[in-house]
Amino acid sequence: MDREQIEQELTDAEALLRQASMARLAYLGPDGLPRVVPIGIFWTGDEIVMSTAATAPKVKALTARPEIALTVDAGDGPGSARTLSVRGVAHLTIVDGVVPEYLEAARKNFDAAYAAEFERNCRALYDRMARIAVEPRWARYYDFGAGRVPQFLAELARKAG
Repeated sequence: MDREQIEQELTDAEALLRQASMARLAYLGPDGLPRVVPIGIFWTGDEIVMSTAATAPKVKALTARPEIALTVDAGDGPGSARTLSVRGVAHLTIVDGVVPEYLEAARKNFDAAYAAEFERNCRALYDRMARIAVEPRWARYYDFGAGRVPQFLAELARKAG
C-alpha cells in the first residue's frame, strides 16, 4: 500500500479517530508471542498517539520489535459499525512528566473539573512516560452501515444476492 492510499484511509477515518479514546494494540512480547492490549489513543490530525508508563512491559517489547497492529472501533451494531485497522511501526519517545496527548485525551473525554483532577493525579504519579506514535504502513477503514465493507464480504454478498 503506498503512502497516498494510507493517507486516504486515515482521512476517511477522521471522524472515527477524533471521537475514539480507546484502541486495541497488538505487538510481539519479549517471548515472541503476540499480545493485544486496550490502550488510550489521541489523534493529533497527523499521528495516532498512545501513552504508557516508561516502565510498562510493552515499552521494552516495542523497543525490541516496533512492528504493531492497531484497531479502533465504534458502533454497537451492524448499521453503526466502523473500524480502522492499521499496521505499522511504533516510535517511542520517553518524556519527563506526562505525555501532552495523554492529557489532551482526558480533556476530550472528561468535564473540566474531572480533567483537572486527572491531570493533577497523573503529574503526581508519572515521573516519566513513553509516548508511542504510530507510523502507518498499511491502513483500512470500514463503515459497515455505509456499505464500506471488506472486499471478500462484498463479493460474498454479491454472490448471495
